[in-house]
Amino acid sequence: MEKNTKNLISKIPKEVSHVTNKLEEAGFDVFLVGGCVRDLLMNKEPKDWDLTTNARPEQIIPLFDKTVYENTFGTVGVCVPRETKISNVSHETGIFDVSRGTNESVSIDVTHVTEESVPHETPEYEIVEVTPYRTEAKYSDFRHPDEVKFSDKLEDDLKRRDFTVNAMVMDSKGQVQDLYNGLKDIKDKVLRTVGEPDERFGEDALRMLRAVRFACQLGFSISHETSESIFKNADLIKKISTERIRDEFSKIIMSPTPAIGVVMLQKFGLLKNIIPELEEGIGCVQGGAHIYDVWEHLLMALQHAADKNWPLEIRLSALFHDIGKPRTRRPGQKKAYTFYGHEVVGAHMAKKIMERLKYPRKETELVDTFVRTHMFFSDTEKITLSAVRRIIAKVGKENIWLLMNIRECDRVGMKKTEAPYRLRKYFAMIEEALRDPISVKQLKVDGNYLMNTLHVKPGPRMGWILNALLEEVLEDPAKNEIEYLKSKILELEKLSDKDLRELGEKGKEAKEELEEEEVGKLHAKHGVKK
Repeated sequence: MEKNTKNLISKIPKEVSHVTNKLEEAGFDVFLVGGCVRDLLMNKEPKDWDLTTNARPEQIIPLFDKTVYENTFGTVGVCVPRETKISNVSHETGIFDVSRGTNESVSIDVTHVTEESVPHETPEYEIVEVTPYRTEAKYSDFRHPDEVKFSDKLEDDLKRRDFTVNAMVMDSKGQVQDLYNGLKDIKDKVLRTVGEPDERFGEDALRMLRAVRFACQLGFSISHETSESIFKNADLIKKISTERIRDEFSKIIMSPTPAIGVVMLQKFGLLKNIIPELEEGIGCVQGGAHIYDVWEHLLMALQHAADKNWPLEIRLSALFHDIGKPRTRRPGQKKAYTFYGHEVVGAHMAKKIMERLKYPRKETELVDTFVRTHMFFSDTEKITLSAVRRIIAKVGKENIWLLMNIRECDRVGMKKTEAPYRLRKYFAMIEEALRDPISVKQLKVDGNYLMNTLHVKPGPRMGWILNALLEEVLEDPAKNEIEYLKSKILELEKLSDKDLRELGEKGKEAKEELEEEEVGKLHAKHGVKK
């Protein structure tokens, strides 16, 4: 099937047209392929622009001044210059030296390369990916073809694509070739594989996650035969690298409908192979003010974060904030349950999940912190300004309003909206506390003062003293005066190392570790599953 879409040509970036023109001038066929064609036909702005051609890498490279060649898959990255000129740019995929001579291909480190590893841009260049037509053989590991062969036929390349909506091509004149009825599936808003789904998922099991991701991003349903195949082949996802799974999972979470995506992962049997801890919340009744079980509550909290267009760490925190409840549930009064320590247990679980999926340390620590502290704004009447100062000191000024977002997700996940007076009180208390000292750096004495004026020897004791002073100032900001702090320092200097350390680390991570230990003891005492 061909469709004339000349009006879409104007939407193609000039750097992409530059590459297609060069290839066509040299006598080769070249097409836009995959997601960019799909997005153009759906009136969406493509994020990536991929080209396929009957030219081989050794024929593509001489046509351009600079290229990046990833020889595992035959993809050539054509470097189209920007205005700015720099050199020796380092990338995660290797060292890309753009200062070399003309007509030279730069190899990159392919030790951990994937099909999407060629960089899309650098500070000096836009990089347009060009891949020769390929036909692929058996996938013994359900991840990579045993052998990649180039082909002279466009049909060979398209039949190895994952879904019909991603198997269309468009040439420089706006002509679309649609061999697998992708246009019809776009119209019907349905996702189906090219050919037999068992074969496609057997080639690359990650395509099962991609099916869920595309369904969430595009608002499509997944065809019956494709769904049945995912359900049947779900355990193949174990063959896929953690990094690839994490990236697809993050895209699902960042889609407009992540709650639907997580439900689909569970129904297909994929979630048990990725984050089985979430399934513990299914049927875990909470009682009391909660009308939903833990599973439903977490999904609603996640969806609210998406509806607000909040970032990944907020969405993950919303999804994980009560993940510790099933492991801490105990019978309570009036048909309700108690979940003492669930935030500490949940933070530990969330951190392990994030580490298992190899999320960056910064995101992992942030989610850990948010899950651990999400219960802070739970009782308006008991919150004091000193407590607010301490929570700000704990999560950081830059994160306190993000913690309030988690609070909002939690509340909305109960089918409630925070009462206006409560929100006003929370916000007012935070704004007032932000005007007070909440870090050692804001004390009116510092290490230099301790050494030069009071002759305190440098070392761990100095840090313990400063932290002990901060605890006093968090309780009462009026104490942040040199004379008072000086007298307090002289008192603290008389303490033993052991006593001073305990005092100085009162609000530090050591306390959290003790809390976790106490929760563990509580579990053991009451027979709660860890």
